[in-house]
Amino acid sequence: MNFFEKVYALVQQIPEGYVSTYGDIARAIGNSHMARQVGWALHANPSNQITPCHRVVNREGSLCTSFAFGGINVQKEKLEAEGVHVDKNYKVDLDEYKYVFK
Repeated sequence: MNFFEKVYALVQQIPEGYVSTYGDIARAIGNSHMARQVGWALHANPSNQITPCHRVVNREGSLCTSFAFGGINVQKEKLEAEGVHVDKNYKVDLDEYKYVFK
């Protein structure tokens, strides 16, 4: 399994109502310094119906300003539809919504 496939497999594990960070995904794969590459993988995601890349935020809980599937407002709408509160600054409270990979 290549790096992108590993990213997609992990992101598919994030349940509705939770988010993870690029860095957490990189660490879970075993490459803690590859958070940026996680972002590249998600930007190249061939199917957002299978891999819910909208559930990935940065280390501060901020949404992606260049969300690949419609922009930051689409990411916000998708998260809120799953019960994740996104504040006026497009941030998610990681203490409340962060998914921890096992």
